[in-house]
Amino acid sequence: MPIKLKRAYEKPSAGDGFRVLVDGLWPRGMKKGELQAGQWMREIAPSASLRKWYGHRPERWEDFRRKYRAELAKAPRKSLLDELVARARRETVTLVFAARDGDHSNAAVVAEMVHERLYRRSIASGA
Repeated sequence: MPIKLKRAYEKPSAGDGFRVLVDGLWPRGMKKGELQAGQWMREIAPSASLRKWYGHRPERWEDFRRKYRAELAKAPRKSLLDELVARARRETVTLVFAARDGDHSNAAVVAEMVHERLYRRSIASGA
């Protein structure tokens, strides 16, 4: 699988491939050397207003997911998503995030969209 998810507080591993922090805020209490991310795509994170509105409240997940996908479809987030898709075609990419609930995080939405775009291309090419 070319896209993986991992909490920032979990130790990096060799199987992570290229690690990208996809949060707009640096993980609390974490030093830069500890994270071992090859890139920090802070601009791909949800807008501050969307992040604050969501507040990781499970009852708002579906609305958050829909609104964040709309943000990812527009500049500047769209070009960053394109960059992740291109990298995932070449190597394993691990999206690093700080949220406790990875299944309901912005990283999960980014991974979902990257998977969709990778899958759509493989279907179109007949693979």
